[in-house]
Amino acid sequence: MNIDKLPKILEALPKYRLKQAKEIIFKKLISDWNKATFLPLSLRQELNEKCPLEIKAETIISKKKDSIKARITLNDGLLIETVLMRHKDGRNTVCVSSQVGCSLGCSFCATGKMGFKRDLKPIEIIEQVIFFARYLKKGGKKVTNVTFMGMGEPFLNYDNVMKAARIINTKEKLNIGARNISISTAGIIEGIEKFSKEGTQINLAISLHAPSNELRSKLMPINRKYHLERILATVDAYIKKTKRQVMFEYLLIKNINDTEYCARDLARIMKKPLYYVNLILYNPTAGNNFLPSTPERVKKFKEILRKNKIIFSQRFRFGEDIKAACGQFAGVKN
Repeated sequence: MNIDKLPKILEALPKYRLKQAKEIIFKKLISDWNKATFLPLSLRQELNEKCPLEIKAETIISKKKDSIKARITLNDGLLIETVLMRHKDGRNTVCVSSQVGCSLGCSFCATGKMGFKRDLKPIEIIEQVIFFARYLKKGGKKVTNVTFMGMGEPFLNYDNVMKAARIINTKEKLNIGARNISISTAGIIEGIEKFSKEGTQINLAISLHAPSNELRSKLMPINRKYHLERILATVDAYIKKTKRQVMFEYLLIKNINDTEYCARDLARIMKKPLYYVNLILYNPTAGNNFLPSTPERVKKFKEILRKNKIIFSQRFRFGEDIKAACGQFAGVKN
């Protein structure tokens, strides 16, 4: 998909043509200009040649059919991935990537092992949502939520991520409510500070995954630059300015960060207004020995948080059989 030249092609035509073109892309979700029969044939042919709408992707569907993973081939041949999660309550969440690969090197993440290739352009982020919007439309369904929790660190591609998020939110385009869009960061201080000035209702999430600097630095090398105290102080300033809740994501990894000690430590640092913990059972990733926590340890971990009156939830586990953790599909060589 490449619509960069669209305004230039249509600039000499009546203004309503550009409006029609945007409706075709974002509302009608057409994948071939020839299907837009209300456009002149010559224009359709030119647009198919210069602004193709096709999204080249391979998909795998989980056994439960509650998640679908897509590997999208970009125009330069690089691969990214995106996941559709279908919730029992009717929500359809698309998890999008913001970069090709990632520079942060988190030990539990497949994407980090790919290294960093480049930032994604806004349209390359948006086409991940459009791909699944087209898929869902066939069954009379829509994308209801978007999370920037896929490949890459969103706040290291800040401007393009925010442009994409605004298009996803814009009523005339994908029209997904701001409160249904979440951006997750490993704790890029400058990004959080900029985000606090956006005046948006888009949600902020922090990839935490450890309650101490020592453990977090082992799991997430970025913590050596942005340690917990700095991140939490910046989040507190964000909350003070925006009055908005912040979600802290916490992967539960067997014998690594799921101990009773970790639970008590996490409870200690999460005892603040508008802090919210989202527990996620780890999806095993090739290249490391990490495993998901056992049900017994998860239960004890939650009991400690509950006893300390920490607001938390546990995310339903999606796509274990299709390796839905970030980077596991895009990194596969055929």
